Amino acid sequence: MSLVSNLAFMLALLGAGVAGRSLGVLTPDRRDALNALAFYVALPALVFTSTYDQPLSTVVTPSLLAGLWVVLLVMAGVGWIVHRSARSNRARSVAIVQSYHGNLGFFGLPIVAATFGEVTTAKASIILGMGALTQIPLTILILVSLNDRDASIVDELAEFVRNPVIISLVAGLSVSLVGVPIPDAATAGLGVLSQFALPIALLCVGGALSFDTADVDFSTVGSVVALKVFLMPALALVVFSTLASSPSTVNAGVVMLAMPTAVSTYVYATEYGGDEQLASIDVFATTVVSLGTVFVLLGFVIGPV
Repeated sequence: MSLVSNLAFMLALLGAGVAGRSLGVLTPDRRDALNALAFYVALPALVFTSTYDQPLSTVVTPSLLAGLWVVLLVMAGVGWIVHRSARSNRARSVAIVQSYHGNLGFFGLPIVAATFGEVTTAKASIILGMGALTQIPLTILILVSLNDRDASIVDELAEFVRNPVIISLVAGLSVSLVGVPIPDAATAGLGVLSQFALPIALLCVGGALSFDTADVDFSTVGSVVALKVFLMPALALVVFSTLASSPSTVNAGVVMLAMPTAVSTYVYATEYGGDEQLASIDVFATTVVSLGTVFVLLGFVIGPV
């Protein structure tokens, strides 16, 4: 499909999720079932098929990892400064987190896979895994430190290790390293499953978006959108273009880090004392705006692969 068709497809599925929730078709239980299907089946299949036959020296590069960490840490620092005047620590903690914590799995990797080739998708899978390893403890640390909540980062990291996406990433890289042949039937089946990652993710995100704008600090929402959707991909473009000579590394890094705020940040905000309403509105706002900015990136900024 063309970029315009891809964008229309994404908007249609996102709208279907919103409509399904409004009409009572996409109930919380059904949305949870779709989330589980994406999280435990489609995304792991996509990660494995993207990495198992790629040379490690091609997809795991110092410039890829350095670029990822530089962008994430710089954005966390910028968010800490920009949101210092938020109306409460609950709001500030959420705003900081949602200025860098992107939807790498449900949006980023499927979009990269649908747009670019195998090498770029494999590198995006590495960003997904290492990004999660960086984002999750950093997000918990910020929320806990600003909201005086008790939490065990060790327990959260233990849960992270059991994450099916991480397990599939390790499995794919291990197969690539050892060179174990995978039966064609198995790879074909996993390939079919991986194609459902983006449609399911868009339905789930649409079904989870909240439109309750009562008592919302729109200046904070605007700041989060400006940082996450506009500044972060611009910074990623500068950083990856400086550190990497490979177009696939630049493409994977910029597109993945241009994704909207992750839906999971709402869950973390709820768990660790953040402003839940602000978290929900930020997810909605960054998701809607990023559909346009990602389209611009894919069509006019990112070079052909």
